[in-house]
Amino acid sequence: MTNRETKAQKIIEKNNQIKQIDNHTFQVKSQSSDKWYDVISTESGFICSCPYSTFRKTNCKHSISVEINQGIRKYIEDVKQKQVIINPVEINGCKFCESNHIIKKGLRKNKNYSIQTFQCKDCKRKFSINIGFEKMRVTPQAITASMNLYFNGESLRHVVDFMKLFGVEVTHQTIHNWIKKYIGLMETYLESITPQVSDKWYCDEIFLKIKGDRKYLYAMLDDSSRFWIASQVAKTKYTEDVRPLFKNSQVRAGKKPKVLLSDGAKNFMQAHKKEWYSNYKKDKVEHIRHIHFKGDKNTNKMERLNNEIRDREKVMRSLKTDDSPILTGMQIFHNYVRPHMGIDGMTPSEKAGIKIEGLNKWITIIQNAKLNQ
Repeated sequence: MTNRETKAQKIIEKNNQIKQIDNHTFQVKSQSSDKWYDVISTESGFICSCPYSTFRKTNCKHSISVEINQGIRKYIEDVKQKQVIINPVEINGCKFCESNHIIKKGLRKNKNYSIQTFQCKDCKRKFSINIGFEKMRVTPQAITASMNLYFNGESLRHVVDFMKLFGVEVTHQTIHNWIKKYIGLMETYLESITPQVSDKWYCDEIFLKIKGDRKYLYAMLDDSSRFWIASQVAKTKYTEDVRPLFKNSQVRAGKKPKVLLSDGAKNFMQAHKKEWYSNYKKDKVEHIRHIHFKGDKNTNKMERLNNEIRDREKVMRSLKTDDSPILTGMQIFHNYVRPHMGIDGMTPSEKAGIKIEGLNKWITIIQNAKLNQ
């Protein structure tokens, strides 16, 4: 425990040293005078008005005491202890006899690219391994690059133009087929790994066009990691039964939150009462129905996700089906691939204890998903 953490612990042990003003603002009493310092929750963590924090631009004992008091410090330690690391797949054995005595034996070439071949010293057989990308006409790098471009906001036809610059001739339908194939593969694998999310979640809705009709995408987002936990496509905004969103979120996270922040929509309140209401204090989920007002910053993280979805939806204009793989792909890209400046350049999955190693996270996930089928 650091010196500041020790001092923060002493603040907590005394009575009436921390006051909660609202969901994002606290006051902590100075330990050397009668002053009270403001500790405010921001997207990058807590900031304090004390001289130490103001001049050193770092966590002081007051902000750490609030983190400990709110259980945030414990959550961070739990994430570190339960972290899951997904490493790139390495070829270290014969696929026929599983012997470790293998050597590289030239390249196997096709029309578009070459792949490494190996020879087993024990069974003398030659083989090549292209896990997850078997019988594909182009390289795994080209496939994953096209998917990354698409989920970064490019249209399918713009991705086709980019691929031509690298000598890869494909159609927009081929790229869509790649997305459909690999998103389904990754979804099944990633759903088997539980993210270590915090106890405060947001839920909100955003309208989409599906086959030209106006529909709504409901989403659940974790406050600390920004992990997009679950989603549900619905026809209406205020009357839709969103209990499936609540159920799926609890299954995906392996727990219920302690605080749920939503807008004033009645269907959120109804789903909360039917799924998460409890008379027992330890199981209680506090539901804060937040009403937006000018200059409001209480739901910025949810709005960031909504803007991310809007930017992607503008380019594709309209989805074809309610269960389109594009929506799942957006969720995987948001959680596991795209770094977020608000969490120090980490991905939400990394913040939630799921670290994807390797320069190409798409390939790492796809190959591990294939091996775990």
